[in-house]
Amino acid sequence: MKLRSSLLFSALLSVSALAAANQPKYALVYDAGGKFDRSFNQSAYEGAERFKKDTKISYIDVQVMSNAQGEQVLRNLARKGINLIAAIGFTHAQQVQTVAKEFPKTKFVIVDGAATGANVSSILFKEQEGSYLVGVAAAMASKSKKLGFIGGIDIPLIRAFACGYTQGAKSVDPKVDVAQNVVGTTATAWNDPAKGSELARAQMERGVDVIFAAAGGSGMGALQAAKEKGKMAIGVDSNQNYLYPGVMLTSMVKRVDNAVYENFMQMKNGTWKAGVSNLGLKEGGVDWALDKDNRSLITPEIEKRVNAAKQDILSGKVKVVDYREASRCPL
Repeated sequence: MKLRSSLLFSALLSVSALAAANQPKYALVYDAGGKFDRSFNQSAYEGAERFKKDTKISYIDVQVMSNAQGEQVLRNLARKGINLIAAIGFTHAQQVQTVAKEFPKTKFVIVDGAATGANVSSILFKEQEGSYLVGVAAAMASKSKKLGFIGGIDIPLIRAFACGYTQGAKSVDPKVDVAQNVVGTTATAWNDPAKGSELARAQMERGVDVIFAAAGGSGMGALQAAKEKGKMAIGVDSNQNYLYPGVMLTSMVKRVDNAVYENFMQMKNGTWKAGVSNLGLKEGGVDWALDKDNRSLITPEIEKRVNAAKQDILSGKVKVVDYREASRCPL
């Protein structure tokens, strides 16, 4: 009897080990903003952690500090037999394009960028739609009618944020002024809170009383400056309302977490597909954040106006111009 029990136990262990060995292996590669930027990269991390909690399947995550290092990291992960590699950030797009061709059996996900290939899934977002909503809120909440925007680098992606924000604000009041600055020109611009703070302070000295920061870790400096000066700020990518309750007017939420979670889960379930996804309000890819941490700042009038704008976008009544398609902002 003991022998049969022992054999059965050993058999179960073998089956369990075989099942674990057959499970796909996953990896997450962050960009220069860093894993705990409390914004874009952290949202990806939270999606992977949710997948881990729900499935009990672990993953590897790697921090990349340069483009050259990024390509090397992707290649090394593929060589180690990782089945699905999610690269977080547009800076990885060309790296994924290159490495995916070398490893056709490895699946790649590029979030916030586009790469082609039968083994590549590109996840893009309609940032202009979510930015439009927070622009509406900013224009209604502002007393000076002077708004600020701080981006990481002057690239089409960041201009899409700024352009959507401006369109939303000017839909409330065409005379609203929107000051715009960027932190820098290299990857370090995503992780320079001191510079973010400096730019925010300069804007506030010119009368700006609501600042929207789309600058990764650098945005933390802008949010802190708004708190110190008694002004309002708008978070980005993750819901950052909790950082400074009573200061954060809202956050433009971009569901990077869902993109990572769903791609990992599709790989697990055998339903993963290559291709391009462009996620906006309709797809649940972007939105504005309303919770206990900013409830005191969002009046019934603001909430009604923002939700009306959301419905107008969803119905097609309002078409928010995407700077990346138009190569210009209409306002």
